Amino acid sequence: LNRLVVCEDIVDHTNIGAIIRCAAGLGWDGVLLAPRAADPLYRRAIKTSMGTVFALPWARMKNHHSDLALLRQAGFQLAALTLSETAVSLADYNPPEKLAILLGTEGSGLSSAWLDQADTAVKIPMSAGVDSLNVAAAAAVACYALQ
Repeated sequence: LNRLVVCEDIVDHTNIGAIIRCAAGLGWDGVLLAPRAADPLYRRAIKTSMGTVFALPWARMKNHHSDLALLRQAGFQLAALTLSETAVSLADYNPPEKLAILLGTEGSGLSSAWLDQADTAVKIPMSAGVDSLNVAAAAAVACYALQ
């Protein structure tokens, strides 16, 4: 495994299904879900994923704080996708061989606990007047840019 998407408390089933679909379609190796994230086996998530929820490995984390340390111990670098002004643009980021991209919940994004554990912060530069993308759309952009 070299590429993982890690979702913190994304509660919308449609977003979870779309994230799994884009990860599968763009060649990522799996998806990890924080304990409070939506159920990928919920009917709406399955439909949105176009069935890729049954093809792409996914797992639910037991402890969404300490399990990030386990990823690092397995050799993954953690890249937080965030709107921070200090984050590196995806276009300028040189991804490591083993990468876990961290995606935050709808609305508030990544928690400070997850941001603090990230090795780096990356962002999708936005045009003036547009604050952000939907988390599933941002996941698709990041998965493509970092594949």
